[in-house]
Amino acid sequence: MSMKEPVLLKRVGKMKNPASVEEYRQLGGFSAIQKAIEIGKDQILNEVDTANLRGRGGAAYPAGRKWRQLFAIEEGPKYIVCNADEGEPGTFKDKVLLAEDPLSVIEGMLVAGYLFDSPEGFIYIRGEYRAIQKVFQEAIDNACAAGLLGTDILGVKGFDYTIAVVSGAGAYVCGENSALLNSVEGKAGRPRVKPPHLAEVGLYSQPTLVNNVETFACIPVILNIGGQAFLEMGTEDGGGTKLVCLSGHIKNRGTYEVPLGTPLADLLYSEEYGGGTSSGRPVKFLHLGGQSGPLAFPEQLDGLYSYQGLADKGLAVGSGAIVVLDDSVSLVEYSKKVLEFFVHESCGKCTPCRIGTTRALELLDDFASDKAKAEDIDNLDTMLANINGLSACGLGQAAGVAVRTAIKHRKEEFSSAARG
Repeated sequence: MSMKEPVLLKRVGKMKNPASVEEYRQLGGFSAIQKAIEIGKDQILNEVDTANLRGRGGAAYPAGRKWRQLFAIEEGPKYIVCNADEGEPGTFKDKVLLAEDPLSVIEGMLVAGYLFDSPEGFIYIRGEYRAIQKVFQEAIDNACAAGLLGTDILGVKGFDYTIAVVSGAGAYVCGENSALLNSVEGKAGRPRVKPPHLAEVGLYSQPTLVNNVETFACIPVILNIGGQAFLEMGTEDGGGTKLVCLSGHIKNRGTYEVPLGTPLADLLYSEEYGGGTSSGRPVKFLHLGGQSGPLAFPEQLDGLYSYQGLADKGLAVGSGAIVVLDDSVSLVEYSKKVLEFFVHESCGKCTPCRIGTTRALELLDDFASDKAKAEDIDNLDTMLANINGLSACGLGQAAGVAVRTAIKHRKEEFSSAARG
């Protein structure tokens, strides 16, 4: 399946100043918020439902369901939060939208602001994106000057809405929505106990919507072309296109917009996308969806890049990252690096993650230094399963995913690293 014409990236590279409201409008911008006002709030929800837009940050929760849950809550005020932390290794697709089409994200947040009668939106941008924060703030300022943020927006009495930029400080765990909200409030960026859910008790203890950058950028597309047309770009289990980041031992590294349902092999080997390995060596495995995602091996690469297509293979879309590793890479050493990352990024709130990841890393270090015993393979797998089941948030729950898939599919590599 080939991408005939991009929809999320259609303005990327075509604007002299990505923060310019005038240039954005010339390329079709802000038509979606006009349409949203015309069709009304019930129809906005219907279009998002029909589109079957699944959250693009990694969890893949249906956006329509999340929006309806918040819409049904009568209490307020309701806050809109855009998760632009993008701390998942191998993921850089939100960076493209933030830097080169920030007003599409603002328009998506604006539609949400109108739908939920929200007084204010917040975008939490990772601290490493300092230059991008300035671009985004310029886009906000330009939208305010054009009457697209502020009071009585587009002449609609009572449509008062602003957006503030909040800078992260580099904590991976703040990619988890409740930890992100704590950070916005000036608290330690540690996950909250749920329930209550964020739709009920979110930012400043008020009902809150949190969506990813790419998710918000999809909203104007859905309203402009219709939910059914958006659905038909993808598959029944997830509509639209997906921004995919190709990196590692791949010839054509970069961010690509692909229709959901594209053959995974095409993403790797066609010249339109990856073009095969940069080294010319065979693909040994992929890491899908960031460090928190599973590893994929050659025998699993004959399916479709879609939510259900990958799930059928025990894989996941996640954030959209695809890191390609050729046969020069040691699976044991790679697994060790993954665990090192989670040990470093654990917030320390819960014991299973704080201590468990450290102990698992010690076992992996034994494998890497020829000190492990054969029984340590099962010990490692059991330990990681316990960390997954007992951790308080998604960080600990995902810390062992890559390593456990490595053990499941290539146990012999760990066996050869053990002493018997």
